[in-house]
Amino acid sequence: MNVLLDSSFVIDLLRELSSAKAGPASAWLRRNKRARLWVSAVTVAEVLEGAEDMDHVRRFLARFRWQGLHHAHAARAALLQRRPARRMGENDAWQAAVALEMKGRIVGHDPKAFTRLGDVYMDHRKAE
Repeated sequence: MNVLLDSSFVIDLLRELSSAKAGPASAWLRRNKRARLWVSAVTVAEVLEGAEDMDHVRRFLARFRWQGLHHAHAARAALLQRRPARRMGENDAWQAAVALEMKGRIVGHDPKAFTRLGDVYMDHRKAE
């Protein structure tokens, strides 16, 4: 299963690792050992934006598969933004488009943004 890591997941995971206290992100990883983990340009940009040590975070993010943004993602993001009466945030639309185009899922903690994706969205803070 391809899984796009939203910045909310990565930030939780980084906090758990720096505090040496396992939490919901670590627990999700233990439950989903066979998942193929991806980050997008959006994930990287959002995580680096708040990073105190950008070099450390870049090295950490390098362990995950990289998904760039391409024409197919742009077209999917546009479709996602055209349908509903309530638009997603731009970064959320890009993240959703990446997950949908890779025929995968997105994991994070942003139900306001991603709940409408149904089974494509997994909230790592929610007990399964």
